[in-house]
Amino acid sequence: MAKNRVIYQSDALFVSKTVNSTAASEHSQLRRVQSANYSFNITRQDVNQFGQLARLEAIILESPTVSFDMSYYLGDGYNEQALNFKNDSSLSAGFISGQISSTSGNNFYILTAAEGVDANFETTRNDYSTIGIGNAFLTDYSLEASVGSIPTVSCSFEGTNMNATTDVSGSSDGFSGISGVGIDPEVGKVLAAQSSGIHIRPAVQGVGTNIPSALRPGDITLSFSSADGDAFVDIDGDTDGAAHVQSISLSIPLGRTPIDRLGSRFSFARVVDFPITPTLSVSAIVSDTQTAALTDIINDDQFIPEIQFTFKDSDENNTPRASYKMTNLKLDSQSFSSSIGPNKTVDLSFSLSIGGPDDTVNNVFFSGSNTDALFALQPVVIYGTELGENQTVTINGVEITSADISGKTVGYFHGETGSKSFNTVYVGADNLDITFVDGGTITGNNGANGITGLSGVNTTLVFEPTDNSNSVPINATVALS
Repeated sequence: MAKNRVIYQSDALFVSKTVNSTAASEHSQLRRVQSANYSFNITRQDVNQFGQLARLEAIILESPTVSFDMSYYLGDGYNEQALNFKNDSSLSAGFISGQISSTSGNNFYILTAAEGVDANFETTRNDYSTIGIGNAFLTDYSLEASVGSIPTVSCSFEGTNMNATTDVSGSSDGFSGISGVGIDPEVGKVLAAQSSGIHIRPAVQGVGTNIPSALRPGDITLSFSSADGDAFVDIDGDTDGAAHVQSISLSIPLGRTPIDRLGSRFSFARVVDFPITPTLSVSAIVSDTQTAALTDIINDDQFIPEIQFTFKDSDENNTPRASYKMTNLKLDSQSFSSSIGPNKTVDLSFSLSIGGPDDTVNNVFFSGSNTDALFALQPVVIYGTELGENQTVTINGVEITSADISGKTVGYFHGETGSKSFNTVYVGADNLDITFVDGGTITGNNGANGITGLSGVNTTLVFEPTDNSNSVPINATVALS
């Protein structure tokens, strides 16, 4: 049935592990996505000749560039890791080191469900579609955090290919029948590994005990103490009379130059333009000024050792979820604004120059609390070989009978830490027993042995993997007694 429109509820955004990825476990869904925009422009050269006014042909001399940008609420670093940024708890590894290295980029797929259907819940239809962006390279990473707004990250990419697939099939195993979008730039064709299509994991909400829904501006801790000496206002939030910071904006531009050569239809590489110069902008309401002089800055222009800000969760422990640290900065400008009505404000602009991936003196560093394994997809498989002829067990909406000697997948762990509760109902006896389990634990109200209860009554089983970093199935056999 044709759609009248598509709104955000029907879209889900996935990123591949590499440009060659084909399996469902090699595609992760990005969380808290707020926008996704994509386009391409084709540049053609007219072919004309004497004796004829109209052009003979309009040929493509260089491959089009596919533009893709998206935004999402800052979380615990899950998205950053999926996008090949470095998440380092010690804040000692370059944040963009994975973007500087020579790669073929990543692929993005925007999955669209039917009109009025939530993509994160409905997976068993055959009328999905996808838009794919292939061989995409990051060109800008920006973070915006301000009073009254949820901290938001924006990313821009340049890709080489774009395609659309209709009649995509959905099931409890995910989505199949999707045309791969990664290409071999030498020949200008889809990679051989993707020629028969790719699979994407089931779309999920991305929620859990250790996963923040969003971070609040009131839970940001700022550390500007080492920059305080260059500023005309006190911007160290730990001191009395400090300026009241209203917003911070971090931008890491990664300009790229496509490299073409004779015999190749597409650019075979999109290399980063160096130097990379991130900027940090800070806007604050002025309270007190402090002793400072421009002549002192000019006569003794030292590097600012570091600036750091941390985003905490609103839970009872005020858990740190994301931290950024910038080292060896310079304060480039200070701009004051004062007029009748508004508060007096100051805008400060800092910059730094990023060194190599292992440079711990000149770099941007990031630490997120995420512990979920990005590219792991563990199916929970239940066997019914010990069930009687008229006995059934339904777990997470999937019915298991004695005929299921090869097992049925009742759900997935998407690399999450912790446990998942699956709704369970059984028919045929009073008790549900777990006679065998491998790859994790399964518990109910009777401990590890299953559920003690009545036939036909809804209850729950709690599943937890032994290791969330792989794609090894959790297998179990059920029986009724």
